[in-house]
Amino acid sequence: MTRTKTTIAVFLSGLLLAVAGAVGVAPTASAATLREVTSFGDNPGNLRMHLYVPDTRPANPAVLVAMHGCGGSGPGFYSGSQFASLADQHGFIVIYPTATKQTAMSNCFDVWSDASKHRGGGSDPASIASMVAHTLQEYSGDADRVFVTGSSSGGMETNAMLALYPDVFAAGTVFMGVPFTCFLNEADFAPQTSQCVNGRKDQSPQQWGDAVRAAYPGYSGTRPSVQLWHGDQDNLIPHQLLREEMEQWTDVLGLGQTPTSTDQPGPGWNRSNFADSSGNVRVESISVAGAGHSLPSNGMEQAAIEFFGLDDAAPTPTPTPTPTPTPTPTDPPVDGCSATVRIVNDWGSGWQADVDVTAGAQAISGWEVRWTLASGQSIASSWNATVSTSGSTVTATNVDWNGGVAAGQTMQSAFGLVGNGPAGTAPTATCTPQ
Repeated sequence: MTRTKTTIAVFLSGLLLAVAGAVGVAPTASAATLREVTSFGDNPGNLRMHLYVPDTRPANPAVLVAMHGCGGSGPGFYSGSQFASLADQHGFIVIYPTATKQTAMSNCFDVWSDASKHRGGGSDPASIASMVAHTLQEYSGDADRVFVTGSSSGGMETNAMLALYPDVFAAGTVFMGVPFTCFLNEADFAPQTSQCVNGRKDQSPQQWGDAVRAAYPGYSGTRPSVQLWHGDQDNLIPHQLLREEMEQWTDVLGLGQTPTSTDQPGPGWNRSNFADSSGNVRVESISVAGAGHSLPSNGMEQAAIEFFGLDDAAPTPTPTPTPTPTPTPTDPPVDGCSATVRIVNDWGSGWQADVDVTAGAQAISGWEVRWTLASGQSIASSWNATVSTSGSTVTATNVDWNGGVAAGQTMQSAFGLVGNGPAGTAPTATCTPQ
């Protein structure tokens, strides 16, 4: 996937001036690890930035922005998805932003404010654009190969970045998102009352497309290609919104809403392809049979990398010194695993909880968490786990991609849920390795 650098260079020149004071000499390569970047330029959204730079990469590496869902974090998405391991294989750099907004649910990316819907408006999109500019300059990144992806809230922000910065991103992959501008305002973001995620937002393709065109008035350059994923059993963000997203991007790209081809590239992956007049697929819409709010999983990250064209060639190695040995953890917890339920939001008639899972002295490859609901409580929806209730007992098991936890380490916000009834105090949970 190639793009001309003209419009990208115009945009980046301004941002690079803004971050120049925060950019020093490119760091010497070392053992690949996730590190936090505390100064990357303009940050109106007050986001945190973590960066993964593989040891082996080409002289001008591609850059991928990968964004977590509500209740998550950049480090959590790093450990809970496959993008870092794919970066090791293919030599691209991964930016992991962390959202800090506490609207309706914790750590959600802003897709509801007026500032988040207009180029130059500020808020989270402007912060993410600063991260991209910083990374391209510090690591001599390839401005023609900048991509963005995200899950749930991160998927929603992916649509926003593609709408607001079409001159920066070559393509994006959206897992369980909603169309750009689906949320009317901050009050509409709460899932219990939202017109958007309660399935009542049905606009024409042109209306959705006009929202994207209005985000960056006058833009006439190349628009990014888009890959869309959604589980047909999602109980948090309705599957119907996959069609609304498809209608938005096919309209923006001047395509029809009837697929030019359909196929099944993976088990239960029902893909509709929308190609331009030259036969280039510009939009992929993938409905995942039987999947809930738990994407990506089962190799979907690899499919995203293939859509971006980042798997085309192995990277040319760059010299790396002998890595510094990782310190051995001290005082690991006992064998097995433990879980902590955290009430992160309470609106009286309902609540949101995030659950952390910690491995004992040995690594685990799967987990089962249980706790007892208080009187008057019930589970309304969940994500990143398979959750069931029997009487007052809640049982949650990992999904395919988040079962592994290293010895003595904690997977923060391993999964989350929304409950009905009074929040009360956080329950005591048990954890059993699987």
